Amino acid sequence: MKPYLVVLFLFVTSISALYAQSNKMEITLYPDNKIPNSIPGPDEEKSVTSDNILRISNISRPTLTVFLPDAVKANGTAVIICPGGGYGIVAASHEGYDVAKKFNEMGVAAFVLKYRMPNKKNQPAPSIAPLQDAQQAIITVRKNAAKWNINPQRIGIIGFSAGGHLASTAGTHFSKVLVEDAGNISARPDFMLLIYPVISADITITHAGSYKNLLGENPSKEELDLYSNEKQVTDKTPPTFLVHASDDNGVSPNNSIVFYQALIKNKVPAELHIYERGGHGFGMYNKTTKEEWMDRAKNWMESNGWLKK
Repeated sequence: MKPYLVVLFLFVTSISALYAQSNKMEITLYPDNKIPNSIPGPDEEKSVTSDNILRISNISRPTLTVFLPDAVKANGTAVIICPGGGYGIVAASHEGYDVAKKFNEMGVAAFVLKYRMPNKKNQPAPSIAPLQDAQQAIITVRKNAAKWNINPQRIGIIGFSAGGHLASTAGTHFSKVLVEDAGNISARPDFMLLIYPVISADITITHAGSYKNLLGENPSKEELDLYSNEKQVTDKTPPTFLVHASDDNGVSPNNSIVFYQALIKNKVPAELHIYERGGHGFGMYNKTTKEEWMDRAKNWMESNGWLKK
């Protein structure tokens, strides 16, 4: 290779690397790391990768990983991503970082939320810690909308499994803000995407493990009703896109169905996709079908005007 071509190649490579780095960064969720509802203690966070899934546990210091799209593609819409993990871990790769990159291809800014796990050792009120982090994430993105080239009225949230429960909680409990909000910035997401979500504490369809981790061993009926998010839907709930598989033996598809029914009852725009097969935890790719649900999600977002520049 000619010397000037080598120099050009190295220049382009270095610029591409710098651009990639500048488009992804992890930031602390709370200014000066002043985490509400937190008992000071050592950072015991652990990250383990197995079966190509990155699992992060013992999270006590929440963060947002920012993925910004190419400026030429950017359309001003943003999504906050809540990976699943039964409120015990965060499955940060296939339900987080990979999803963020896909949204970037659509021109959508994406923010992967590494939220706290409910833990009596770390929090005086464990059940509200994940919701505090989700609300703080929405407020943070809205507050920094101009900096990140985002329309503050086009900020959505997507969640998988228990992350879907967290996302749906953010979309139904936004009237009571549980974090400091001096600027009175709205904590309501403008739209939701819920992928094989945990929704209901109804014993016939619930995912008991998620509720046990969130609310403890013996929650009251009032607590269970409060976090049964199909019971919290109103006409102010954001438009919602849902995906599930009929053969999901981890989280019953009836979770998506009852939430969809509540949305329709309250005249909230909604779209529901239930595949014949796919099981639980398939992330973006349900290998039992040639159809890509992310394509359906893109069409839905496009039809609602969220992908327009």
